[in-house]
Amino acid sequence: MRKLDPSVEKITSEYFKSLNQAKTELVAFYFCDNEKDANECADLVLQNIKRATASSLWWYKSNNETLPQVGDRYIVTNWEGVALCVIEVEKVEITPFNKITAAFARREGEGDKSLAYWKKVHWDYYQRELANTKYFPSEDMPIVCEYFNVVFK
Repeated sequence: MRKLDPSVEKITSEYFKSLNQAKTELVAFYFCDNEKDANECADLVLQNIKRATASSLWWYKSNNETLPQVGDRYIVTNWEGVALCVIEVEKVEITPFNKITAAFARREGEGDKSLAYWKKVHWDYYQRELANTKYFPSEDMPIVCEYFNVVFK
């Protein structure tokens, strides 16, 4: 496990201070599974272009992870773990891969923002994400569609 960059503590403190609330711990993460994509996605979030993300439900099950809930807040970092902003989940839907909409692909904000682009890059990603699990990507695999907004930079 990577040691947290000091910027994570700093943004957490500043965020809760701005709300006049007691500080609580927020999970810090980067998008994707490689440096190029992680940094590009973080930049898209900062530009308010990327306002959604999608992991397979099977990844959550394989990793015994809790599903995101409306109101959850997270710190988005770059690949190196430097904190960039705080996001808050506004909506969570579980949708089969083959039922993802063009509107969702646009909200994810990656590439040319088309559904065709979304399907291609996410299919490739899900193959990597599920590689060491008992699951295999399929057209009807359940996708956890997470809608979010930046609440603090």
